[in-house]
Amino acid sequence: MIRFIKTEETLPLRSEVLQQGKAPALCENPEDSKPDSFHLGYFDETGALVSVLTIHQTNHPKLPHTGYRLRGMATAPDARNKGFGKELLLAAIEHIKTQLHGDYLWCIAREVAYPFYDKLGFESMSDEFTYKDPGMHKEMYLPFY
Repeated sequence: MIRFIKTEETLPLRSEVLQQGKAPALCENPEDSKPDSFHLGYFDETGALVSVLTIHQTNHPKLPHTGYRLRGMATAPDARNKGFGKELLLAAIEHIKTQLHGDYLWCIAREVAYPFYDKLGFESMSDEFTYKDPGMHKEMYLPFY
């Protein structure tokens, strides 16, 4: 089941998956509390929260129109490759398109996630670069227009 959740609910998975065990309280992003941000969670059949993401309205400087940025997407290691993350992201995209009338979604993707985003139709819009987190990253986006 997919539902809107609070920032605090995203933090344990962000810590485990994205921040190498950093204290959950230190895994908040400044955009989490923006009024135009929302958080979604995927709950499995046992009721466990197994995948999270955050979206906030931020236009990308290279793109026109109204953009939304994906941040903090994480799926529990034992819940990967079951389609939960895909379903969660598709629900977020549908919400952006139909309720918020956004024109595109963009993110700074980790190298390990490039194939995931490619399969969903995201396009690369930068060369690879190093970012705050270990490993290579690139900017990717999904246009709705």
